[in-house]
Amino acid sequence: MYFNGICFITDRKYSDLPFYAMINIALRAGVKCIQYRDKDLSRREIYGNAVTLRELTRFFDATFIINDHADIALAVDADGVHLGQDDLPLKEARKIMGGRIVGISTHNLDQAKEAELGGADYIGFGPVFYTATKDAGAPKGIDNLRAVKENVSIPVVAIGGISLDNISSVISAGADAVALATAICKGDAAANAEKFVRFFQDKCK
Repeated sequence: MYFNGICFITDRKYSDLPFYAMINIALRAGVKCIQYRDKDLSRREIYGNAVTLRELTRFFDATFIINDHADIALAVDADGVHLGQDDLPLKEARKIMGGRIVGISTHNLDQAKEAELGGADYIGFGPVFYTATKDAGAPKGIDNLRAVKENVSIPVVAIGGISLDNISSVISAGADAVALATAICKGDAAANAEKFVRFFQDKCK
């Protein structure tokens, strides 16, 4: 799978480090998927950052996914796009992206099933736990994550409040990967990233 267990979601708001430095740290630690999310910049600025991130992720042989903007993802030769429930419809994004990765955020079982029927390559499900990273609604919990995993056959990426303390329960519930932002950014980013990478390395032994 494209994530190797971890998808690092970039978020300038939650890191004291320079933007590219933060991503470099995650990649050097062994993270193999970068998801570029930025709700505040202009589309031109997002495009500019995406060009640089494409070069960086290619150097580290990592998957590069852009949030929301299928056209920008295609323009910079990203590996895929990740959509929210209020973004471009999945069907239309597929027309733009062709055979590239198209993922979509889901928050309940019906949305997850709809995403699979609509041709999504993977779904993000959450927030599993409480998260201050964004206003993502009430936590869905481990039981709902397990129900989604039992009812769809495409990969499920768990997101929302995931930490080293609770990641085992998320994986035990069936999640194929986890999406992380503040869990890496806050504190010693290099040490945090390395611990999460080591968790999945140990799991695969």
